[in-house]
Amino acid sequence: MKVEELAELVHMSVSSFHEHFKAVTSMSPLHYQKVLRLQEARRLMLSAMTDASTASQRVGYLSPSQFSREYSRFFGARQQKTSPDCARPPALGLSRSYLINVFSGGHGLSRAENSSKNGA
Repeated sequence: MKVEELAELVHMSVSSFHEHFKAVTSMSPLHYQKVLRLQEARRLMLSAMTDASTASQRVGYLSPSQFSREYSRFFGARQQKTSPDCARPPALGLSRSYLINVFSGGHGLSRAENSSKNGA
């Protein structure tokens, strides 16, 4: 899905969507998408025993060399040397419904969570 489509979905301009998305995730929408793709490729390689080339294609990479560079930068290891014992980055934990709620005027937090976060 394109950023323009996401912005339209939550009734925002593209620039406003970028600003709000970064405030919520500390990442640009494109960086967030890259992280999700890399994490899914890693999951495929570890749990489904998929090779790096197949995993990269399944998550949307057109270039195996680009995937290899980005994977190495993100995980600090070449994909061939990845094992289940490698340290995993924390899950992002931001669901599509959470993001839609945040960008369409909601807080993303329940009233109880919001109250405790604000010290009430």
